[in-house]
Amino acid sequence: MIRAGLQIPNFTYPGVPDAELFQKVADLATTAEASGFDTVLVMDHFYQLPGLGTPDDPMFEAYTLLGALAARTERVQLGTLVTGVTYRNPAVLAKIVTTLDVISAGRAFLGIGAAWFDVEHHALGVEFPPIPERFDRLEEALQICRAMFRGERPTIEGRHYQVRDAVNIPAPIREGGPPIMIGGQGEKRTMPLMARYADAANVIADLSAMPSKLASLANACTVEGRDPATLSTSPLVFLFAGDTEHEAQEKVADFVGARGVDWRSLDDATKAAIGGRFIIGDRDSATAQAKVLLDAGMDGICVNLPADAADTSAVARAGAILTDALAG
Repeated sequence: MIRAGLQIPNFTYPGVPDAELFQKVADLATTAEASGFDTVLVMDHFYQLPGLGTPDDPMFEAYTLLGALAARTERVQLGTLVTGVTYRNPAVLAKIVTTLDVISAGRAFLGIGAAWFDVEHHALGVEFPPIPERFDRLEEALQICRAMFRGERPTIEGRHYQVRDAVNIPAPIREGGPPIMIGGQGEKRTMPLMARYADAANVIADLSAMPSKLASLANACTVEGRDPATLSTSPLVFLFAGDTEHEAQEKVADFVGARGVDWRSLDDATKAAIGGRFIIGDRDSATAQAKVLLDAGMDGICVNLPADAADTSAVARAGAILTDALAG
């Protein structure tokens, strides 16, 4: 489903006032579209995440933003990485994503997971059940959304959610409805749900662990009687790319240094532990690292740019890197 995805997780842009934030995001999205990306994703969070910023940093509501981006773009798929199941009633969520699909002429998808960021739940008064219940809710939500996307008018009496002859009109534009992508890495609950309900899986793990995670996901598909090749897979990678290797390393050092870590003084093992999801290098080196993931069995790659997220030239470079890797 996703070959080259750009996640835009950060809306803190030096020198850009709040009134101009959306135009900046739109510039990033249209640059991504022109640079080889086939998908633009945003996080579904209301507070900025630890490691990327603080709760006081700007954050857009995901689906309002995606609807606006649909009017500014023409080809890229649009969705979240990923929606927390706790944030919205799933039937309402199905209507939201369907509306996005109609607005975008068939470019929407539903990215969804079990939710995890307790801080924003507690601050905004959103219920945050224990993990087992969140996964139970996720399965019920998947059943409801998938049925509504397919025009089935479902009646489902779940433990947590109930719908009765649920109508979803206008229907999605994309044939079969917006694809469903589940994000996560858990082999006990997440992967069976991916195998049972998803069109795509975004696997969240260190890059070195991806081959074993893909093997576990393939096994979950086999248990469900599904051909693993029918489940599209991608990781989320933090890309630090520069014109030279030194420039890329300096971007990492500045990024982690702002978070109290002296990257330059770390040994290789500690760098690997901190940067397990990092790709660092010039265009050729970063392309080679991306290609390793594709050769391991990933169908595509999602990247974000933690060091230069506001730089349209960095977006263009990232698009070129993924285009090279996919041409491989």
